[in-house]
Amino acid sequence: MPGLQPVRGTHDLLPDDNRRHRRVIDVARDFAGRYGFEEMTTPIFEFTEVFARSIGETTDIVSKEMYTFVDRGGERITLRPENTAGVVRAFISNGLQQHLPLKYFYHGPMFRYERPQKGRQRQFHQIGVELFGVATPQADVDVIALGRDIIEALGIGDQVALELNSLGDGDSRRAYRMVLVDYLKRHQDKLSKDSLDRLERNPMRVLDSKDEGDRRVIADAPVYSDYLNDASRSFFGEVKSGLDGLGVAYTVNPRLVRGLDYYVHTCFEFTTTSLGAQGTVMGGGRYDGLVELMGGSPTPGVGWGAGIERLAMMVPALPPASRPIALIPIGAVAERRATVIAHDLRRVGFAVELGYVGNVGKRMKRANKLNARAAVLIGDNELQREAATLRDLDSGEQSEISLAALTERLARFR
Repeated sequence: MPGLQPVRGTHDLLPDDNRRHRRVIDVARDFAGRYGFEEMTTPIFEFTEVFARSIGETTDIVSKEMYTFVDRGGERITLRPENTAGVVRAFISNGLQQHLPLKYFYHGPMFRYERPQKGRQRQFHQIGVELFGVATPQADVDVIALGRDIIEALGIGDQVALELNSLGDGDSRRAYRMVLVDYLKRHQDKLSKDSLDRLERNPMRVLDSKDEGDRRVIADAPVYSDYLNDASRSFFGEVKSGLDGLGVAYTVNPRLVRGLDYYVHTCFEFTTTSLGAQGTVMGGGRYDGLVELMGGSPTPGVGWGAGIERLAMMVPALPPASRPIALIPIGAVAERRATVIAHDLRRVGFAVELGYVGNVGKRMKRANKLNARAAVLIGDNELQREAATLRDLDSGEQSEISLAALTERLARFR
């Protein structure tokens, strides 16, 4: 029955998956905090204009992939396909321009209607950071170094490489755009319909095309870096020098670009060959024109976003979950007392599994299935002596202990 299956492109995060997922979030949150980024959360849906304006009407995301609907109040609403636009909207609508510089970390679900692939779903999850109010190259260096630190801490640094490029300033972009348009018009008979449309509306977007015919044309297109002015070259030089000083390895990829005009200077991607065709695990850049485009005061910004699913798939096997203490009551009186004992143990930090039903044998089988570290057996007769039997489930050793000393005796099993 279709209704009993998850919607195509969504998936359940069962406990093992969730542990890897949480590992990515916890490591990212920890390192973001070390860099001074504070956590924030925006709504998972916004007015459609938030994304249409920031991502661009000519992009595949806006034209083909967004989950957009009209709500009961007649408003056009979109589930967020990415989070930078929402963070910028929050920055503007909460009047935060007076408190610059500001650093934000986020994580949460995003939504895009696209063909599900390995590591890419229609509901997926991202971590990300945004830094507002710093126009100097040091901000770029910081956010890239933070990304590298997170990747290293996850134990996947040897699987991921950093690619870097410069988009230059507005003057550089305009100079490149002119030669790019001239080149593309000379080859427009080989371009796809989508790219022909972009050529008229936003020619830089052609460079993002995945169409094979377009890719062959793009391969021989003029290289962006050849049209950077001195100021842009100097900015990029300082970014590279800063990364060199931190020992962050990178490769300059002159074909790495961002099609939207509000992107300037640094753009970067952390890529891998471990996930097949879906090679980018983290990507970002400087977007000094975005806040103004969305109605705020001109404000420099730089940040990145990363797919949690893709990172989690690469994380090495995690250590097993903490092993619980199995509490096994024997008899009606012990059943009632065990509930209180379990509660008291949990309050002081123990993970406790309480066998709810069954005889001793069934409850012990469940304790073994849960990989419990120790079992505490409580019978009605033992309770009369305020005692219990403690069994080490690894060694098989067992002894009678007083309930008053239970917490102390269990300490070695934490």
